[in-house]
Amino acid sequence: MLAEKIRELLLFPEEDLAPETEVLLYAAARAQHVRQVIRPGLARGAVVICERFTDSTLAYQGFASENDPELIRKLNTFATGGLVPDLTFLLDITPEQGWSRVQERSKNNGTDRIEAKGLAFQEKVRQGYLRLAAAEAARFCLLNGSDRAKEELHQQIWAHFLAKFPWVPVGKEGKGGS
Repeated sequence: MLAEKIRELLLFPEEDLAPETEVLLYAAARAQHVRQVIRPGLARGAVVICERFTDSTLAYQGFASENDPELIRKLNTFATGGLVPDLTFLLDITPEQGWSRVQERSKNNGTDRIEAKGLAFQEKVRQGYLRLAAAEAARFCLLNGSDRAKEELHQQIWAHFLAKFPWVPVGKEGKGGS
């Protein structure tokens, strides 16, 4: 899929990326993903879940990398055709915990370009996400992920999701389906 190829290029480039190139490539990957995956899913009436969307670009390339957030918002709007999530879960952990997870994961998979920017960058990313969540509190569901078991977070996410979308069918294992 083209969007994944672009993302791979962004995470493991063969040369340094200009900040403008990075922002534009993320917008291109997102536009392709929206066209190939998200819009067709929505057209079928499916619930579409993305691990990252436009808020990620604002947090990482905007707030943390000090690029113009308003320009990034405009590019995101163009790339997605104005598509905005109905609900966004933000699992908040301390930058130290996040950095520890990055280092653990890097032992097996290597470190990508974004992860290599270090703990101070991760703190800026977190602050960017928290700014976004505060600005759009009706869309964001902020959950403390610091000292919670995965199963507890899983249950909280489902409770919030089903409260917002009670018409989504739920299978026998408590997982949504369509």
